[in-house]
Amino acid sequence: MQSIGVLGVGALTEKVVRGLRRSGYSGAIRLSPRNQQRAQALSDESDCQVMPDNQSVIDHSDIVILGVRPDVVGQLAEEVTVAPGKTLISVVAGMTLASLAQHFPDAQVVRVMLSYAAEINSTTVVIYPHNDLVEQCMAPLGASILLDDEGAFELATVAACMNGWFYFWLQDLQQWFVDQGMPEAQAKQLVLSNMQDCLASAKHQPDAGLAAMGRAIASPGTFTDRGVELLRKHEVSRPWSTACDATLQWLTTDSAGSKPKAGTD
Repeated sequence: MQSIGVLGVGALTEKVVRGLRRSGYSGAIRLSPRNQQRAQALSDESDCQVMPDNQSVIDHSDIVILGVRPDVVGQLAEEVTVAPGKTLISVVAGMTLASLAQHFPDAQVVRVMLSYAAEINSTTVVIYPHNDLVEQCMAPLGASILLDDEGAFELATVAACMNGWFYFWLQDLQQWFVDQGMPEAQAKQLVLSNMQDCLASAKHQPDAGLAAMGRAIASPGTFTDRGVELLRKHEVSRPWSTACDATLQWLTTDSAGSKPKAGTD
């Protein structure tokens, strides 16, 4: 069984480790010591080993997950040596393969993007380029999407950011019901259940277009139809498109040193 090392113990990598353990993975997991308190807590909880330094993590792991901030990658790379051919999984948002190869020229680098749902083995795992070892390692965390070009991977990173935006949108919908006098827990259940109904129906009909499915519900003259028309009148999708455009631009044009995180760590 392959051993796994983690450089950068943060919110996202914590959830990856928990998801792997939850799936039954029993191999060694070695953690970098920076952020000592967090690393030790994860070690105690998920049967990991906190190593004395980053080089020890690399030397004693078959697969290394790079989960530090983009502006820290250069400094880290100067401190360590990665053996030729060692697999390095980067979950660093916006840092291209070419940039990663400059920092870690001997490593076999693969980019991966996923969400906090990795903790419960229900995330979307986006992988570029194809790598059998990485695909096998990440498979227990959720459904894999294997991409053929890096541009598509950046688009998938926008989707990962969108994952975070959804929570705020759902909160706004929940709050409307609360403002009408519904208990908060009940309002949350109602919003989430209806969203789950929508997702379940869409997954059940993989060949059907989403707009066509919506039109089947919002037939002319229905209350749903009236609501859709009002939403269109106010162009409610425009801010979402604007946020997506801006995020893609940030991902593809900012320098590694000034680039914000994707919100997945």
